[in-house]
Amino acid sequence: MSLPNQRIVYLNGKFVPEDEATIPIKDQGFKYGDGVFDTTRTFGHKIFKIEEHVERLYKSLNYLDIALDLTPKEMIDISNDVLQRNLHLIKEDEDYWVGQRISRGVDRVGGEQWDLEGGPTVIVECAPLPLKPRASLYETGIKVWTPSTRRTPFQSMSPRAKTHNYINLILGDNEVKRIDKDAWAILLDLEGNLTEGMGSNIFTVSNGTIYTPKAQNVLGGISRETVIDLANDLGLNLIEKDIEVYEAINSDEIFLTSTSLCICPVRYFNGKKIGSNTFGPMTTKLINLYKDFVSFDFVDQYLKNLD
Repeated sequence: MSLPNQRIVYLNGKFVPEDEATIPIKDQGFKYGDGVFDTTRTFGHKIFKIEEHVERLYKSLNYLDIALDLTPKEMIDISNDVLQRNLHLIKEDEDYWVGQRISRGVDRVGGEQWDLEGGPTVIVECAPLPLKPRASLYETGIKVWTPSTRRTPFQSMSPRAKTHNYINLILGDNEVKRIDKDAWAILLDLEGNLTEGMGSNIFTVSNGTIYTPKAQNVLGGISRETVIDLANDLGLNLIEKDIEVYEAINSDEIFLTSTSLCICPVRYFNGKKIGSNTFGPMTTKLINLYKDFVSFDFVDQYLKNLD
């Protein structure tokens, strides 16, 4: 029996309670990680850059050669519909992640591996942002470690496709969590340069110049692109390049970007303290620019949830 306060999910053409949103055991997304997803957040209950997120979703679908009957506009409309159906479940000062998940579909029983029953499995859902668990990050900064697990090289599979197969990033994150349960992983490439974490991009600052790994080596997060655009609009010096661990450790500032956190300072990198303050001047400037851009104080939203 469905609960009245249960979130509503879009699943294959229907809006259903979460406990009724089930998929077959032979779904290729479950069996093989054969699918794509994308996630954005709301600011004051309004979805941020939904068009850009859905555009990236469809590029990922094209990369995996998954054909979808829904148009990007229909996906945007469904995402907004799902949000509206669930807003009554959160407080005025809370916000949601809003995400789309699409697998290739369900294996046909008795068929070949590539034979499917029907079309792709399509899910659109939302979940409350983890404001309380992550609130302290804006007080103490993030601790970053680089695990021994290396990022899958772009020559093997493009990181710019946001696929369900996150095992490479999960292994790196699990390794780092064994060192420090509160730390975030940033994986290195095969040459020892910084790439990205599970849902996060990294930026370093040295002598007033901002650096971030090359786009071909990372999933170009929408938050990452927003920061790059804001920096360029202000005439700040920003360079995409290979960044060695040595350079990161000796940076004046480091910060991460992600969908939920937007911009958050890094206080420790591989156990080394970065900068003299948690919020360096460039990080502070970019956070303020981001706040103005979204007309929302996301830092204050998190800090209100401190114990």
